[in-house]
Amino acid sequence: MASKKVSKSSLEEISIRGLGVIESTNIEFKPGLTVLTGETGAGKTMVLTALGLVLGSKSDSDLVRQGQERAVITGKFAVPKTIADLITESGGEVEDESVVITRTLSTAGKSRVLVGGAVSSTSAVNQFSQSLVEIHAQSSSSKLTKPAVSRELLDRFAGIDLAEYQDIFNQYQQMIERIADLQSQLSQRDKEMALLSEFAAEFAKLTPKSGELSQIENEIAKLGSVEQLNQAVSASLNLLEDDEISAINLLQQIRKNLDQVGGKDSELDKLAERFTETLLNLSDIGSDLTTYLSNLEADPNRFATLQERKASLNSLLKRYGKGSERDAAFEQLIIDGQNAKAKMADLSGGDERVKELEKEAEKLFAQLKTLALEVSKNRKASGEKLAKLVTAEINNLAMPNAKFVIEQKVADSNTPKNYTSTGLDEIAILFAGHVGAAPLSLSKVASGGELSRVMLALEVVIAEAEPIGTYIFDEVDAGVGGKAAVEVGRRLAKLAKSAQVIVITHLPQVAVWADNHLVVKKNESGLVTQSDVIEMSEVDRKVEIARMLSGQEDSKTAQEHATELLAIVRNS
Repeated sequence: MASKKVSKSSLEEISIRGLGVIESTNIEFKPGLTVLTGETGAGKTMVLTALGLVLGSKSDSDLVRQGQERAVITGKFAVPKTIADLITESGGEVEDESVVITRTLSTAGKSRVLVGGAVSSTSAVNQFSQSLVEIHAQSSSSKLTKPAVSRELLDRFAGIDLAEYQDIFNQYQQMIERIADLQSQLSQRDKEMALLSEFAAEFAKLTPKSGELSQIENEIAKLGSVEQLNQAVSASLNLLEDDEISAINLLQQIRKNLDQVGGKDSELDKLAERFTETLLNLSDIGSDLTTYLSNLEADPNRFATLQERKASLNSLLKRYGKGSERDAAFEQLIIDGQNAKAKMADLSGGDERVKELEKEAEKLFAQLKTLALEVSKNRKASGEKLAKLVTAEINNLAMPNAKFVIEQKVADSNTPKNYTSTGLDEIAILFAGHVGAAPLSLSKVASGGELSRVMLALEVVIAEAEPIGTYIFDEVDAGVGGKAAVEVGRRLAKLAKSAQVIVITHLPQVAVWADNHLVVKKNESGLVTQSDVIEMSEVDRKVEIARMLSGQEDSKTAQEHATELLAIVRNS
């Protein structure tokens, strides 16, 4: 079977059981723009809640449907190799470029997570979930309000690759640390040289190997217990094979009894087959024990040699080891021993060696400065371009006087401590909602609806550079109507050409742009409320949009308006 060759992640399916107003539903999600509509209270937001739980959000036992013991939500995602690797690293399992995440909530407050069948945790899921889906909900904060994200977005838009800069930055930092370490050591050079020389000589005599101490202890334990091991294995073999009523003889008799009725009951035949496999395994174990016993012999000379070697290694570790955890200290001892000669060479050069290293550091800093200033220049040009494009987008989303600003603060390039792993720049995204307003942080000046629309505008502009494969917007159209709502829908459809987009909306002007239209329906029976999610046909879509327009599905005027709205999309 050929690989799907997934380039971006996408949500394929979600199954919800016993969550809030939803008793049971399976929802298939397709590429393009999917809208989720329905009457207020029908359960649209509960679908978003279910997805959030699958992606690692905090559990709440109150979400379990009344009368149920647990809620079970399962989401299936197509994932590219980059995300598949993240999932595997976190302990999850990926099969055929898809991952299935199951979240179970109980009324007792317990939560369970499975990733591809492997037991996991919400913290593990959170390590990769942000790479799967970007959720913009009214109640949640945008990623734009998080530190460092603004710079990452700008760099992606600008196509800035920091690999070369970060390589030089790391080299420079290592060189500075090396110089500082050497200068510290030079202050007590003679003492340090004597200690290093003594350590290097003793290390060279023993030349310990990684894991050696544990291996020696294991072998000493075996050689010191040869008689006990011999007795235990011999007694076991006698019980297994040698006595007249040995375990294997008894089991052979059981097999004969089962063979006598073979073919008379398929269920018993299966049990007999399993029993035979067990008997064969037991025979193999008997053979392995016999081999083990034949190779088991006391070796006093080897025992003494190992004891002496262990004592020498422990003595070396006691004198020169660092740290309280023995195995880690032993491994660090080996590293220190291998680096001892290089340290002695640095020390022997004295001040001249410091000067040599400082010249190397100066060269690295010059390279670092050049690269950092080039990155800053690119960010400035790209930031101005991005701000202009996003401002134009948000002006058409019922925010005609709003302004999107990329603020760049560049630290003094002549001061080494100003350099970070990402350069000299501090990037912030600012927003002004009306004329004359000073641009401020999005989190301070933008409402939930405005924030969602800003994010929509930004995602549309940088969609091609974004690695995210699925975007979910909850009421991105809040506070919008008429022509602006049509423009919101138009931009959602534009974004859906580069990624999978799922939108929860109350506006028909947005819903008409959908490639796929899902409706959450509520059925009431007495005190029991149940919601289900239904995929709309073209005819059903017209009726649903008419309901959204007027509240009446059978209104001829509303249906005519719905037809008009759908025509706008077809003709655009």
